[in-house]
Amino acid sequence: MTQELIDLKQSILEGRYDDALEIIDDLEEMSKQGTLRKIECFLVRLIIHLIKNQLEQRLTNSWIASISDSVIQIAKLNVKDHQKSYYIKSDEWGEYLAEALEMAIRPASAEIFGGTLKPSQVSQRLNHKALINFAENLLLLIYQYQPKELANMIDNHLAQLPGGKDWFD
Repeated sequence: MTQELIDLKQSILEGRYDDALEIIDDLEEMSKQGTLRKIECFLVRLIIHLIKNQLEQRLTNSWIASISDSVIQIAKLNVKDHQKSYYIKSDEWGEYLAEALEMAIRPASAEIFGGTLKPSQVSQRLNHKALINFAENLLLLIYQYQPKELANMIDNHLAQLPGGKDWFD
């Protein structure tokens, strides 16, 4: 990005405003792609813990913390600078979640049941549709609540998971 800023400055100084606008467009796209990559990392972390919950049928403090933090961080990242629009709209999560699920299976397999399952075994045992639907419902909360309000709303949803009622009681 440093080179782009140098080129931008030079274009402005030389009066090449069309070139400067192109560089600005490139910088905006780079920023957007960086934000989307960060969101995707938090999606994978979210899905890993939902996979562990679904297969092990339990919920732990650290899983709850990771799930909550992932959703809250996604909420913060997904809002564009002026807080009037989103990088990922509420009806666009399906493709991102499907990809995150595929990326999460291998690391989840290393943790589930002490790492005794292969990724293919984890994938076969998963209810992919239920997992993606649950994750999507969590993500839809980010359009209704501010990040500071999300934790309680997330807890209400997590209480519905296997082991959730025991954990929250």
